[in-house]
Amino acid sequence: MNDNESQEANGQVKRGLKARHVSMIALGGCIGTGLFVASGSAISQAGPGGALTAYVLMGMMVYFLMTSLGEMATNMPISGSFAAYSSKYVDPALGFAMGWNYWFNWAITVAVDISTAALVMKFWLPNVPAWIWSAIALVIIFLINAMSVSTFGETEFWMSAIKVVTIIIFLVVGALTIFGIMGGHFVGMRNFSIKQAPFVGGFPAILSVFVVAGFSFQGTELVGITAGESQDPQHSVPKAINEVFWRIILFYILTIFVIAAIIPYTSHSLLGSSATDIAISPFTLVFQRAGLAAAASVMNAVILTSVISSANSGMYASTRMLYSLSNSGYAPKSLGKTAANGIPYYSLLATTFVSLLTFISSIAGPQIYMWLVAASGLTGFIAWFGIAISHYRFRRAFIRQGHDLSELKYHAKLFPFGPVLCLILCILVIVGQNPQAFASFDWKQILVTYISVPLVLILYFWYKLKHHTKIIPLDQVDVSPAHKDEDLSKLNNK
Repeated sequence: MNDNESQEANGQVKRGLKARHVSMIALGGCIGTGLFVASGSAISQAGPGGALTAYVLMGMMVYFLMTSLGEMATNMPISGSFAAYSSKYVDPALGFAMGWNYWFNWAITVAVDISTAALVMKFWLPNVPAWIWSAIALVIIFLINAMSVSTFGETEFWMSAIKVVTIIIFLVVGALTIFGIMGGHFVGMRNFSIKQAPFVGGFPAILSVFVVAGFSFQGTELVGITAGESQDPQHSVPKAINEVFWRIILFYILTIFVIAAIIPYTSHSLLGSSATDIAISPFTLVFQRAGLAAAASVMNAVILTSVISSANSGMYASTRMLYSLSNSGYAPKSLGKTAANGIPYYSLLATTFVSLLTFISSIAGPQIYMWLVAASGLTGFIAWFGIAISHYRFRRAFIRQGHDLSELKYHAKLFPFGPVLCLILCILVIVGQNPQAFASFDWKQILVTYISVPLVLILYFWYKLKHHTKIIPLDQVDVSPAHKDEDLSKLNNK
């Protein structure tokens, strides 16, 4: 029986993702509308210096988060890794809460993205009903995810490549514009010193942009989800992490610098923060300043690609998390079954159904839709918190049990500084979402902003009370490396 047949027999996913797929998925996962559109509002809020500071700090946090994830993912490369790591290294109740939290987050995000795709299409065809475009987008995303994991990987590779090429062209055009080679006049660094620049609004403004930057970087953790279907996770995951860090820093930091140098922070054009603001996207404005007439239409196509890519990744991530929850005993067993091509169809159908219901609620009951979106708002940061605490406990247990770091295929640098910094910054971001609501005791705003926190706590304590789980003592944590196609069912704590 060959490897793939063995996987089919055990109802497991296939290892069909190549190293280039993993690298580009990890990179493309965090390049989206947050960079193409919302980056302008970040400069507007905190000035060029404040925006750069916030993005550098967030970049550092993401690097440590990725290395933490890399250490665990190479030791135990499985689909839907976050829930399994939390279960194995901390507490089964935490794995249950983290898994359902992450699945919910991406299932809702798919619905948001297909709604956004329809809004982007209105740029070209304003008279076609939006629901038609959303339906087409959902069908395309479902088909890509239903074919095979290699089809998903190849699609994501090329969509991510479009985003990366766009950024490279933008940086070249931006640099030529700053020096006056394009656009007709020398810009230089004068926009870094006008009025209150480079730092505007002090620390509170930097904190608010730090929150925006956090949303921009979400998706980098997808490399942990792909580890379970990577052909060679011990090599491709560390490679993706090392490459992605430098590319993120270069792309994000240089992009913010170019935008801030060419467009003053006082410009009203920087206030747009959604995909509908394509005409005033910082990328569009810089291209127009350089004399490129078709900039808005080209950037709209890039943003459409970006939105479809985000929905595609979201469908993949949520499907694999539901599959993992089933194999861990946290969801119905049927959701863990896979077809001959290694796709967990029942998990895919369940996720698509929830995304469809969420999308329908945006039309039938806008208030319900807004609550759902709000409920998924902080779940990405909560997932990051779970990754950091899982790694902290994994490494401490690994050393406590007499193991040496040389046994690990990949080990994170600067432990425990990395995961501790991530834990502190995640808490800071979560609390800093809407401090004004607390200042004015606006309970409705507090609930809308922070609803995902009590939801995760309810999931955690419900499972803990029902199954009487405890935080696993460090000397009892199972730090043994996984076999290539380990069956997650043994993670079930009954």
